[in-house]
Amino acid sequence: MAARSTLNRDILRLAVPALGSLIAEPLFLIADSAMVGHLGPAPLAALGIGSAVLQTIVGLMVFLAYATTPAVARRFGAGDRSSAVSAGIDGMWLALGIGALLALLGSLTTPFIVGLFGATPEVSRLAESYLGISVWGLPAMLIVFAATGLLRGMQDTVTPLWIAASGFGANIALNALFIYGFGWGVAGSAAGTVVAQWAMVAAYVAIVGRLARRHAASVRPQAEGVRGSARAGGWLFLRTLSLRIALLSTVAVATGLGTRELAGWQIVFTIFSTAAFALDALAIAAQALIGKSLGAGDVHEVRHVLGRTVAWGVWFGVIVGVVIGGLSGMIGILFTGDAATAALIVPALIVLAVAQPVCAIVFVLDGVLIGAGDGRYLALAGLINLVVYAPALVLVAIFGTGMAGLTWLAVSFFGVYMLARLATLGWRVRGTAWTTVPV
Repeated sequence: MAARSTLNRDILRLAVPALGSLIAEPLFLIADSAMVGHLGPAPLAALGIGSAVLQTIVGLMVFLAYATTPAVARRFGAGDRSSAVSAGIDGMWLALGIGALLALLGSLTTPFIVGLFGATPEVSRLAESYLGISVWGLPAMLIVFAATGLLRGMQDTVTPLWIAASGFGANIALNALFIYGFGWGVAGSAAGTVVAQWAMVAAYVAIVGRLARRHAASVRPQAEGVRGSARAGGWLFLRTLSLRIALLSTVAVATGLGTRELAGWQIVFTIFSTAAFALDALAIAAQALIGKSLGAGDVHEVRHVLGRTVAWGVWFGVIVGVVIGGLSGMIGILFTGDAATAALIVPALIVLAVAQPVCAIVFVLDGVLIGAGDGRYLALAGLINLVVYAPALVLVAIFGTGMAGLTWLAVSFFGVYMLARLATLGWRVRGTAWTTVPV
């Protein structure tokens, strides 16, 4: 009983601050959109284009945090804190290199990328201005990912919360100054964000520098360490890419169903994404604790962490499912004020509500295997999941119409796809191979 209570406290100690960090970013995006929105529809449309490009890039690069966390946590659990900090610093150097390359390529290709959206000349001009400035913040964003992974691996999610909250708060203040005070418009939003991102890097560098001095860790890049981070990150990149393909394919099918159905899917998916925040926090806690326990060679504790985090996830999934189901008739009205759209999405929301416990287990198991450094398996499983999911999407695309089409799309994503993920992840954790993956 005492061991269970201690583990529960550890999970909460890591998960609650992680949840705060996860919530900070969407809150900033809402505030940023509101500030730019007051400039008029063209700047807001330009922000939409630029944000879509940046979020796609950043979403694919999140592997830098996921690859760094288990590498650091393993060494931390083994008692080698010097090596743990060094592994995290190697991840930061890798992030700097990748970010610099992306910034250069983004700067050169901004007009081409914006042109692909087919916007009006005014919107395209503003989007080029926004994106052309924003790409220089990419190295900072990726360094923050890696540094966050370092601290998570050291069992610290509080410091990233404070940096995220401070950074996003400064971002809002700078954006207000640059957009309205200096009259830079949408370009001011980009400039404020870039300044805030590099300020967050400065904070992380100071903190990591103190860790390096305290534990006698090298701050210079170690060739083998950087290569190790790249190998682990490569598999996690493929895993993330498979998720993005599934999401984009689903949106493509929703688009084919019609404008109202696409709007309805956006609402349903927004609710799904919001519910996922808390589960992602739980998955982050699982990553850190699993990596630490494997580093200490305590397989019994690994199984204990697995069982407790899955149990917490299931209970949360049940609670959230009940809430979504109970509010399913009101959610559409709250988002659109349109009774027809509200009625259209009710069956899809019911499907989402029923699927929440499954989604919960999937998110937690994903975090468990990331914490174990099992990126190769996650990448291969992602391909299998896509193969299983594709026929369901094709059937909806061919036969789906109206409310029935949207409902079957929800069944395909929250049912077929998430169950495929549950099967591949569940099969893996039933064995022991994932507990012996070298990191």
